[in-house]
Amino acid sequence: MEEVIDPYAARRYTVEEYFDLADASDEKLEFRDGEILMMAGGTESHSLIIANVLGELRARLKSTPCRVYDSNLRVRARTNRRYSYPDALVVCGERQFDPRDKKKLTVTNPTLVVEVLSDTTEKTDRGEKFLAYIRAESLKEYLLVDQDAARVQSFFRQHDGTWSFAFFEGRDAVARLRSLKIDLPLSEVYDKLDLPAGVE
Repeated sequence: MEEVIDPYAARRYTVEEYFDLADASDEKLEFRDGEILMMAGGTESHSLIIANVLGELRARLKSTPCRVYDSNLRVRARTNRRYSYPDALVVCGERQFDPRDKKKLTVTNPTLVVEVLSDTTEKTDRGEKFLAYIRAESLKEYLLVDQDAARVQSFFRQHDGTWSFAFFEGRDAVARLRSLKIDLPLSEVYDKLDLPAGVE
């Protein structure tokens, strides 16, 4: 999703104030170290990619203890400095909810987080959001999906706590999601998507 200029930019907020405003708002609001960010909708391509990823994840994880969620569920890192709505996420095992969130719309133990890149969000998705997500000790993998080309990038937390990187490109490629021990064919991620000539 894309950040837009919003009416909350004039001051800083506490986490409690953030939840009060988020509960009363029809818009999705994210929290970043005292700032509240209003999120805008994505493009048709963005929406189709997310739907494809969610469908593939659910089909492959149906008989496992993992749950697949869309962007209506928030993620909080280990600290209270960032609350975000990833494009997709997976929680394996028992869900842990932020105790401050009475509506139980914020999990603190994601296994996999997926973000679909756009021109306006790529810097944030690769930067401060990634740094916030990896502070969730449960996070095993962070997946970045390109919107304008058949490219998927995976950051995987290894047993020693270091991160390894894998790059998958082209509709014939198959991304191995090591955190879930499943394969994600890019042909399915980009199914029915019209990509610019020469970038598939």
